[in-house]
Amino acid sequence: MNRALNPSTVAAPIGAYSHSVEIPPHSRILYISGQVGIGPDGVLKEGVEAQTEQVCRNIVAILEANGMTTADLVKVNSYIINPSDLGAFRAARSRVLGNVKPASTLAVIQALAGPQYLVEIEAIAAQSVAMPRAAAASAARKAAPAKKAAPKKKAAPKTKAVKKASKKKARRR
Repeated sequence: MNRALNPSTVAAPIGAYSHSVEIPPHSRILYISGQVGIGPDGVLKEGVEAQTEQVCRNIVAILEANGMTTADLVKVNSYIINPSDLGAFRAARSRVLGNVKPASTLAVIQALAGPQYLVEIEAIAAQSVAMPRAAAASAARKAAPAKKAAPKKKAAPKTKAVKKASKKKARRR
């Protein structure tokens, strides 16, 4: 399960986000492209609140299509073009995404891909994957530090007398 962390050494978040979210090993990671306020019918919603609500619904639909939920969101990047739309943006986001608090960035920018778009949100989600026992054991073995083999003892250099004795033995055979 993803783990959100807001260290006490950093000021508390000022909105619906976490300062950091840790993804456990062996997780599925889903990258969601920037979504705009176009509904499944291909029609762009009017106004920042309606567009934000549709953007968030699109994200939920993409998560569900991939077997995930909003609880799997780990990072959300939001872009709006008008700072006065912040309240409407936050209200709509909260209405659809609920109480989830992924790591988050919100930027007020000059423009999106077209003047008709008032908000865009991209997201990253991650979900722990249950590993079969054999795979888990194999992963644990790979993660364990390897034991070093004892160094081989170097053979003592042969003296002339030892070399002569070896040659004599070889001739007798």
